[in-house]
Amino acid sequence: MSDPFKETQGKQLTVLSLAALGVVFGDIGTSPLYAMRECFHGQYGIAASADNVLGVLSLIFWALLLIVSVKYLGFILQADNEGEGGILALTALIKPKNVKPRTPQWALVGLGVFGACLMYGDGMITPAISVLSAVEGVKNITPLLEAYIIPVTIVILAGLFLLQKRGTAKVGRLFGPIMLLWFLVLAVLGIVQIVNCPRVLAAVFPWYGLGFLLANKVHGFIVLGAVFLAVTGAEAVYADMGHFGKRPIQRVWFVVVFPALVLNYFGQGALLLVKPEDAYHPFYALVPDWAMIPMVLLATFATIIASQAVITGSFSLTRQAIQMGYLPRMRITQTSSSHIGQIYVGPVNWALMLCTIGLVLGFQSSSKLAAAYGVAVSATMLITTALFFVVIGKHWGWNRLTAGLLTALFFAVELPFFAANMSKLFHGAWFALAIGGFFFLVMLTWEQGREILGRRMRSLTPKLDAFKKMLARHPPQRIYGQAVFLTRGHDIVPAALMHNLKHNKILHSEVVFLNIRTEEIPRVPNFEKIEAEKLGAGLYRIIAHYGFMEEPKIGTIFALARNKGLNLDMKEASFFLGREKLSIGRHPEMWRWRSHLFLFLARNAMDAAGFFDIPSDQVIEVGVQLEL
Repeated sequence: MSDPFKETQGKQLTVLSLAALGVVFGDIGTSPLYAMRECFHGQYGIAASADNVLGVLSLIFWALLLIVSVKYLGFILQADNEGEGGILALTALIKPKNVKPRTPQWALVGLGVFGACLMYGDGMITPAISVLSAVEGVKNITPLLEAYIIPVTIVILAGLFLLQKRGTAKVGRLFGPIMLLWFLVLAVLGIVQIVNCPRVLAAVFPWYGLGFLLANKVHGFIVLGAVFLAVTGAEAVYADMGHFGKRPIQRVWFVVVFPALVLNYFGQGALLLVKPEDAYHPFYALVPDWAMIPMVLLATFATIIASQAVITGSFSLTRQAIQMGYLPRMRITQTSSSHIGQIYVGPVNWALMLCTIGLVLGFQSSSKLAAAYGVAVSATMLITTALFFVVIGKHWGWNRLTAGLLTALFFAVELPFFAANMSKLFHGAWFALAIGGFFFLVMLTWEQGREILGRRMRSLTPKLDAFKKMLARHPPQRIYGQAVFLTRGHDIVPAALMHNLKHNKILHSEVVFLNIRTEEIPRVPNFEKIEAEKLGAGLYRIIAHYGFMEEPKIGTIFALARNKGLNLDMKEASFFLGREKLSIGRHPEMWRWRSHLFLFLARNAMDAAGFFDIPSDQVIEVGVQLEL
């Protein structure tokens, strides 16, 4: 008899695997559209001779094997943070409780945050190059359509970003089946050409790749930047682990994606061995004339799916950064009740849309965009390797020699790719670094500004113990009711309370100090979320612990606090929030221009009432003046 439990598990694994196919591997799965072309026909293309074709194929095969299969699927996926992946989750895993500036720990955390910022550049370039390279296939149908490539690409991208607010839950169900069809087509197209020219299979031997680099010297090294396009999207494998788990991702890669990609790349190579003149677009040269129109449509759908995954990843990255205190509060909309990862962040969406369309208009072709692509991803990969070295020593207990040998292997593979991409710095690669640098500056400024304000606030208000003694010596008039004050620390009296007490001379009969903390883990179980304490004299303290993948809501906190024995009534409580009026002093701690940047961010940040879902008619704001 069959085991129903195992059958259910098998069905769930199949469903998750199909979903992972659509979301996780969309980016790397559309690389065959342009990777081989850039090696032989791009700005830095090399002649499509037999030795060069076999050499490039060998480099692509071993890059896929070592970077994706061994590094990410074999090792990095094991370095999860309570089931979550991605460079910020990895950074949180190594971040000490108190990071002091200008220390090795501070430098590592900064490196991890910079790697996360580089992903925003990837989120802009991936939709542009993917959709543009797919639409460029219409030239193979008829040259008369070439004039429509840019307008059609812009319309598709604009439609994609405009639909984000509606969510992708319903459309997302089609992602997996469409990408499964895409990978099957990739495999079939490749097999047909390999059968016609089986000698291309010799490229699996690594000496062809080494021979290519030795024979072509500087030119061969520069072509590595185009070879690297075959593995862009590998970082998404780790970043999306929390949505699907390790097993479905590993299963899909080794059963479907890796074989399909290798077969297609080798098929393109087999074609070039016979027809080197087809190097201008070897992918579409694989397609028979009768199938060209449906192939262009399928490629366009596949690139839209790849773009959707990157956009969603940018939203998820933003939520993590907000929760960890690196970005100001923004409105985060949950677009699906069943998929926690499907969220929408308006400012990020519009910024991505404007930059992506600007890239298409500025570069005009996917070949020129390829020069801007790769440097951000290769830099992020290097940073991930550096952080991984710390994790396997700190959390896995590996000795330094073993950890060093493994990470040295990864560095040896990735450093040449990074250097090759950096050679394109003045041909477009600067864009991704500039975007990453801009977001890093914003995050650094926001975190430092908040720290400065926190110190200012602590200097203006007493500690909780001192406040209790003050109440005992000079008891104020008490009025019936519950007042909730949000605090920056568990033992700090908020300035809003002190101002209210100073000017109104009254205190509610029940006063709740609420401190919401973000922990260095993705999610905190409900039974561990709340610490509730009765302090006496009608004072209560609640410390709410949330993970960096969660959104704190005041209603949930009150419900959990009641389970801890605090009789709080959400409908009757008054919420006192400090409205900080910020100004720049004569001698600000940050440079003046950074202080102005912080003021701009603070003025445009979402207010605490909206972010924590506090009913607006129960909020009382108390003005507090602070200098940076």
